Amino acid sequence: MGTKGREIVKADIKELLELLNKALADEWLAYYQYWIGSKIVVGPMRDLVASELEEHANEELEHAGMLVDRIIQLGGTPILNPSEWQSKTNCDYEAPTDPFVIPILKQNIKGEQCAIDVYNKIAEKVKGKDPITLHIVYKIMADEVEHEEDLEAIMDDLEAMKKHFK
Repeated sequence: MGTKGREIVKADIKELLELLNKALADEWLAYYQYWIGSKIVVGPMRDLVASELEEHANEELEHAGMLVDRIIQLGGTPILNPSEWQSKTNCDYEAPTDPFVIPILKQNIKGEQCAIDVYNKIAEKVKGKDPITLHIVYKIMADEVEHEEDLEAIMDDLEAMKKHFK
């Protein structure tokens, strides 16, 4: 990171790097959860759900890239070994043991809600201390809020179908 770029960061960089690496672990696990879910999902609206999950997976991968870039800018090292993701995650990873659309959607909604909390906490930590990280965190959090809305809308549609066809 450049000299002036370092000067504007008033946060504890070591703590910030730890928070960003934990968020990075979350993003990689979210990527995989979405990606594998898109491959195995079954049930009504399967194609729509699979498409939405795949789109979200790609966005989670984008988030991981944003976090890695910022970690490096701050002079840190991103998590290099995927085996560390599980131990560093905030949001955990639930293997999709039931491929039916509703459990898959519920798992991913839960993950998005956790991610929203994580990024909100990071935003609170860096507000007024690191405008660059704050901007990145707000962008990612906005995507996570949109993901939650997308998935909840599909769940609502499935619930409406269930009531209609009783």
